Amino acid sequence: MEASKSTLQPPTYGNLITILSIDGGGIRGIIPGTILTFLESELQKLDGEEARIADYFDVIAGTSTGGLVTAMLTTPNEKKRPMFAAKDIKEFYLNHCPKIFPQPSFQLFSHASKVVKALLGPKYDGKYLHRIVRDILGDKKLNQTLTNVVIPTFDIKRLQPTIFSSYKLKKHPSLDGFLSDICIATSAAPSYLPAHYFETKDPTGRMQEFNLIDGGVAANNPTLVAIGEVTKEMIKGNADFLTLKSLDYSRFLVISLGTGSAKNQMKYTATEAAKWNLVGWLTAGGSTPLVDVFTQASADMVDLHLSVVFQAHQFERNYLRIQDDTLSGNISSVDIATKKNLDDLVKVGEGLLKKPVSRVNLETGIFEPCNQGTNEEALKMFAKLLSEEKQLRHARSPHS
Repeated sequence: MEASKSTLQPPTYGNLITILSIDGGGIRGIIPGTILTFLESELQKLDGEEARIADYFDVIAGTSTGGLVTAMLTTPNEKKRPMFAAKDIKEFYLNHCPKIFPQPSFQLFSHASKVVKALLGPKYDGKYLHRIVRDILGDKKLNQTLTNVVIPTFDIKRLQPTIFSSYKLKKHPSLDGFLSDICIATSAAPSYLPAHYFETKDPTGRMQEFNLIDGGVAANNPTLVAIGEVTKEMIKGNADFLTLKSLDYSRFLVISLGTGSAKNQMKYTATEAAKWNLVGWLTAGGSTPLVDVFTQASADMVDLHLSVVFQAHQFERNYLRIQDDTLSGNISSVDIATKKNLDDLVKVGEGLLKKPVSRVNLETGIFEPCNQGTNEEALKMFAKLLSEEKQLRHARSPHS
């Protein structure tokens, strides 16, 4: 692929608006990383070995671990190409997660240790995470990403979401923080990692402070946030969307990647939860029920809403949600970073490719197969559509 053709031309020269979204989920980020490796390999079969995920999506959104994956896929290297290929994500997680989430030496005392840490402070100090994120992302800022990105966080001081969006930079230049700070902030899951403070300076010299925690408390599935950012640009008359002024869902092509859940395990009950005190909500079942509840709730509500909208407009095939609700045991955790567990998560991602495409049942709310082939087959179809859309825009754009 020629360098001049690597940049995706604006949607106004094409037929579609392309969105990729990646959920939060700690070490389970390996699952969408594995899915993206397959998608990128399919794009390379069509357009050459230099093809990268960032070359095909108008917006890439990610929360928490998904925010880190988003930055890895869109941060430029010295050649103005993505710093990481999709295939590099898996190795990054395998190499660094054990140091980000160090496991106790004596498993016999692990539960007692969790209780003590839940009372004294975050389970992990975050020092290694901060160092490795700053090492790989360097001094790159939000304005430098190779395509538009949307990364949700939550400002604990203002008690409201702070969305770091490429689209907002023109009107809100104070959002142009270092990508490393943004990634550290969106990953700061309550009880697991410390909240993150940083400051930015806008062109006038005015300082802006941020007191942030994990974006998952507001939007663990950031798909709807990404669509909202695009919709606002269309309403404002952004030149990138001149031919797409109306909110026509037939023009959206959306891939939403989950990080798996233990929903089918049904490990919590009302009888048990009725007895929990604060420590119970933070440690029961060898997990953190409070965090599990709010992250899963927000992710499912987004999927339900988008499923309703796309089905109502009869364009459900334009929306692909890949998620596995059958995780159990250690692989359902966000932080048990043993070698075996990480290797098992890779296998989950690989197995998910072979599973049937599923959609949420609008009556029951259950995510179930829908007789539309496998996720692997669906991704091949999406790769073809993404390649064709990119080529169409290149042919129509006077800047190509």
